[in-house]
Amino acid sequence: MSNTQTYAVTGMTCGHCESAVREEISQIPGIEQIDVSASTGTLAITADGPVDDAAVIAAVDEAGYQAARN
Repeated sequence: MSNTQTYAVTGMTCGHCESAVREEISQIPGIEQIDVSASTGTLAITADGPVDDAAVIAAVDEAGYQAARN
């Protein structure tokens, strides 16, 4: 069963920012789809099960941005 979670991401300004976030998030096990938008400051992930918010927030932080669960 797929699970979708959304986050507000601050600090992204361009496609390179989106790519950096996407790359870090893709390393979290179970992620099936990643939708990230610098223009709206959003991140939506779909996974094959629950994903720990702390893991997502840490991955976004590793990319150089800040995230909070919507």
